[in-house]
Formats: sequence, structure tokens, C-alpha cells
Amino acid sequence: MLRVFILAACALLTAAAAAAQEPAEVLFRDVRVFDGTSEALTAPTSVLVRGNRIAAIGAEVLPTAQDATIVEGGGRTLMPGLIDAHWHTILVRPTPEEAIYGDLGFTTLLAGVEARATLMRGFTTVRDMGGPSFGLKQAIDLGIIEGPRIWPSGAIITVTSGHGDFRMASELPRDGSRPLSRMEQIGGSMVADSPDMVRQRVREQLMLGASQIKLTAGGGVASPHSPLDVSTFTLEELKAAVDAAGNWGSYVTVHAYTPAAVRRSIDAGVKVIEHAHLIDDDTAKYMAEKGVWLSTQPFLAEEGSPFRPGSIQYIKQQAVMKGTDVIYQLARKHGIKTAFGTDVLFSQEKAARQTVLLSALTRWFSPAEALRMATATNGELLALSGLRSPYEGKLGVIETDALADLLLVDGDPLADIRLIEDPERNFLVIMKDGRIHKNSLAAK
Repeated sequence: MLRVFILAACALLTAAAAAAQEPAEVLFRDVRVFDGTSEALTAPTSVLVRGNRIAAIGAEVLPTAQDATIVEGGGRTLMPGLIDAHWHTILVRPTPEEAIYGDLGFTTLLAGVEARATLMRGFTTVRDMGGPSFGLKQAIDLGIIEGPRIWPSGAIITVTSGHGDFRMASELPRDGSRPLSRMEQIGGSMVADSPDMVRQRVREQLMLGASQIKLTAGGGVASPHSPLDVSTFTLEELKAAVDAAGNWGSYVTVHAYTPAAVRRSIDAGVKVIEHAHLIDDDTAKYMAEKGVWLSTQPFLAEEGSPFRPGSIQYIKQQAVMKGTDVIYQLARKHGIKTAFGTDVLFSQEKAARQTVLLSALTRWFSPAEALRMATATNGELLALSGLRSPYEGKLGVIETDALADLLLVDGDPLADIRLIEDPERNFLVIMKDGRIHKNSLAAK
């Protein structure tokens, strides 16, 4: 009897192993494709997904597996999953006090709920621009919870009094006898005040799994003791970070608003500038000449503020918002390679408007240009991580052998981009890594 049981178990394991070797197939039939790069949709066609890759595209494409899933597109639009190039996975929902001084377990669980909400808005990938996101990323990658792919930066690297230095007066002065501050203990940000210390902090984040490194090269909105006009890291400190990240085949991106902070970063070899809302025409031209990326966000006055009116953070935010129109006009004028992100902090309500912020880009760009920015262009930005990229494959496009992160849209977003503003209704199918996470058509 035992022998029969063992043989049966072996047969089941062999069958399971054989099934595992045959990747699942999904056929999107009768769809019009926005491939992430083109100005128009294709004629009706089919897209075959095998495993986690796009296997074939064409009107005559058929599945090879008998148990393939067929999604009847009915002439709807199939497009790449959206990418947010400036996201803070852990910092979207908590208050600033909870994020810094609260229980990390609670904020991580909160972030897990938000991660699924992010995916259900059609954002299949985010580039995390600072915070302790490594554990959440691992849980998502293992399929324990649903959420987007995460390109983690790890802790933000800042200087004493710089953007990201949230220490209290009681935690100063800093010397060797004091333990790490709360913000450093949880992996939110790390203070480094010399080239050698910067190099060490960069290497620590890379050791933990960072795919790129973020420094704050100038003042910021959320930090109460960091004026917008201040440039923080010295040229030598920035070069130390660029050198350390470059040795790992990755790159440095910097938070910077002003011409001085942006120019110093470019001179140090930084590849990507975050924000840049307060730069001038000459600095924008310099960025274009040096081939430096701009990762910026539509900070809009009508979206409100998570900060108390009259507070230092609120006043700084108003100044930055006034630069939104300027930075997009400069990006267009000089042909700067521009990525799309949202940089939502401390607001579940604003996070729910992630696709609305993408749609708002049509104040400066065509619908095709805006959607290209959040798909193929952002995919190119992610590729700067090289071998430090946490996922192997091409993102942001629909082409053979690209990763199968796909959205089936009920309508044509190139003709009416407002369709993306209601992802619950209009994103009928959401696929990430070849797995369907939402299929509204299945219930019909």
C-alpha cells in the first residue's frame, strides 16, 4: 500500500513538474495595440503571452496550449502597464509622524494595502525614490501580496540639515557617541557629511538591493529645516556617490529644484535629475546638452496639499507648484528626455488620483506623448540600472519578448485620455508578469 502511495505521489510530482515546465498562455484576441512608442493604435490584431513574456503578435496568432486563456478584446485597446518613475512605496498613506516615528510593521502593512491599490490603478511598475521598501518588494515578488514591480533606491542619502534629515533637535549634535537616529534606523534616509561617508552609505544601499541611488542635492518641501534655495552636497561628495554607484553598474539620481543644485549634480556625473521645477532656460539647455534625464512631476495647485496651510512645508510647496508649467515647457523646448512620476506623499486620496495626474500631462503633451512617457520612456529610464535591475526583460512596450505587463482599456485612450482617469471602470484586464490580476470580462 505504501509503495502504491509513493508511486502515486511521484506521478503527481512528475506531472506537476511537467506542467511547470510548460508556461501558461494567454491570448488577447481582436485588440488594437498601443505599443508604448507609436502615435496611433494598430489595426485589430492578437497578442499571445507565454509565461511572463509576449510570445507573438499578429492577426493570425494562435495559442499552442490547449488550456490557454482567451481574452476577447472586442476591438478594445491593449497597452503596456503604466510606470511611475517617482513613487514612495512606504510613504503614500501614513502621516509624516507615523512614517518617521511610528511602528515600521504598521507602515509596511499599510504600504502593502496601497501596493495592491497601485496595481489596480494600472501601475504595474514603480521606481521607489526613497524608503524602506525592500521587504515589501520581496513579498510582492514572491506572490505573497499583490503589487507593482519595485525598483528600490533604499534610504535617501542626505547631509546634515538637508532634505531628508528629519532628526529632532534632541538628536543633535551628531558625533560618534550617538546611535543612529530613528529615520536612519528604519532605513528612511541616511546622513553623510563627507565623500568617504557618502561612498559608504551608497555601498550600503547597494548591498541591501538598491537598483539606483538617490541623493538630495538641494532643499525640499517635506523637510522643515531644508530651504529650497540651499545646495547641499559638495561636488566632491556627489562625485563619490556617482563613482560608487558606477562601480556597481548603476547610477545616481538627485532631488534638485534650483539651477545651482542641478548644475553641480550634472558636473559630478549624475544621470537623472528629480523635479527641477525652479530651473532656468540656461540650465535646461545644459541638461539637454549633457544628455541628462529629467524625472519630473505635475505638481498642480488644484490637487491640494497634505501640509497645514501656513506651515513651512506648505509655503515651499506653493513655490514648487508655480514651477510646474515652467519645467514642462522647458523640457519641450530643449528636447530633454523626460520621465513621468507623481511623488505622492502622505495622502491616500491623492494616490487614488495617480492616473489623473498622468492625464494632466496633456496640458503640455499629446495623449500619445503622455502615455509614451509613462510606458516606453519610463522603461528606458529603468534600464539605466543595468545589471542592478531587479527584473530581467524589457518593460513599457508591447513587442515580442517584452515582459507581459499589459492593460486592456475599454476604449481608445489616444483619442480620449480621460479614460485612464477611471481605472476601476475602464481597465478591464490588468496583467503583470504574465499573470492576470484583474479580469472584468470574465464576469460578463
